[in-house]
Amino acid sequence: MIEDLIGGFGVVLQPVNLLILASAVLIGFVGGALPGISGVILVVILLPVTYTMEPTGAFMLLTAIYASSVFSGLITAILYRAPGTPEAVMTALDGYPMTQKGEAGKALGVGILSSAVGGMVGTVVLIVATPLLADIALQFSSPEFFALAVLGLTVVASLGGNLLLGLIGVCIGLVIASVGLDPLTGATRFTFGSLHLMSGINLIPVIIGLFAVSEVLKRSQEGDIHLATKKFTIRIFDWPIIRQIRSTVMRSSILGTAIGILPGIGASTAAMVAYSETVRWSKDRKRFGKGAPEGVAAPEAANNAAAMGALVPLFALGIPGSGTTAIILGAFIVHGLTPGPTFMSGNNDLIYAVFVGLLIVNVLILVFSRPFIAILSRLLDVPYSVLGPIIVICCIVGTYSVQNSMMDVWLMLGFGVAGFLLEKIGFPLVSIILGVVLGPIAESELRRSLAMTQGDLSVFWTRPISAILLAIAIALVVMTVVMPLVRRRKTDKDELRDA
Repeated sequence: MIEDLIGGFGVVLQPVNLLILASAVLIGFVGGALPGISGVILVVILLPVTYTMEPTGAFMLLTAIYASSVFSGLITAILYRAPGTPEAVMTALDGYPMTQKGEAGKALGVGILSSAVGGMVGTVVLIVATPLLADIALQFSSPEFFALAVLGLTVVASLGGNLLLGLIGVCIGLVIASVGLDPLTGATRFTFGSLHLMSGINLIPVIIGLFAVSEVLKRSQEGDIHLATKKFTIRIFDWPIIRQIRSTVMRSSILGTAIGILPGIGASTAAMVAYSETVRWSKDRKRFGKGAPEGVAAPEAANNAAAMGALVPLFALGIPGSGTTAIILGAFIVHGLTPGPTFMSGNNDLIYAVFVGLLIVNVLILVFSRPFIAILSRLLDVPYSVLGPIIVICCIVGTYSVQNSMMDVWLMLGFGVAGFLLEKIGFPLVSIILGVVLGPIAESELRRSLAMTQGDLSVFWTRPISAILLAIAIALVVMTVVMPLVRRRKTDKDELRDA
């Protein structure tokens, strides 16, 4: 591992790659800080750009944008109570009251330092845990890979809160993935006689349409947000404050990393759990919600650590730990790479370059955050009526450039409209992406498993690892059904008691 890390530093410290990282951090800052533009959208928009890049640089770019956008959501959360990302919602609870008390600089300093430390802790765990988990997974055969894909598909149980809609989304994704030629027999499926569909539906127009275009359509129905600027001095290394928050930051970083590793939980949940645990451990709970520095440190350390933790199952098992990592998984597929145990053993240079890049990204967050916040006020004056059309133009150009196909552009726009309408009913769009990405893997491994055993389905529960993975998948689905019923029964009992 040490030699791989040294090799990773050698790759990252090349001038071109350092420039990629620095650019990615600044791009991620913009995506996370501006309400209406998220890191997910930026990753989606830049996905076609990476298609022409060498894989190492491409994934350094995408993962750095992912990491820095999770951090920068705190800026508008603290200054204007308008979180730039969902992960920063909890930060606003104490960050904005600190701003109201004239402590905006202190709140931002706490948030910046906590984010960097949380990201560092999460990255160290990523570096240590990923190879260990991948080594275990090297014992997998087709039945285990099928069970793993099923487990990944059941992540929808925790991606949006509605199991039925999530499963429908997976089915839609499976249908989209099945368009084109059968990979084993060569028979055509759902092409309707169109030559354009013979090669299948490209992943890029699906992702860009469902996430970027649908978000623009949704935001176009809302008014432009203009936020007033405020003067402040950021204090990152305020030693009395550091002594006050150090235990909170370390506890929340460890907790956030552990939660992030669990597929489908996400950095937003990690921030909420860390905040509630910090309040529970505090000797003076009344301070929270009124401007407590620990109330900023806990969610920021946790959400940045969780963002790194979510990459562990992606690299080691090929299971996305969050919505953004599902898109990054799609980017790997676009580049002809499949994350998982065999990927870890054959692409050390790429993997450790990404790991080292994430370590450096957390250092760059400390370096770039202050000057970026200083110029943020100018970007906040740009109305979304201007940003929205620019995003759509980037989507059209990026989609067309992948295969020089107008069919891809029309598909992208169609998926954009569909995504906009589906989100109106609370549909988890990530479930469709999971179906598109993991569906072909599940199908091919299922057919190989049945071919190995001459159609004997018992292979999936007689092999211990596949049986455990399938049991976990079933447990996730059952818990998603049972837990709301338990909470509803408890609520009914409380109402009867109060009556």
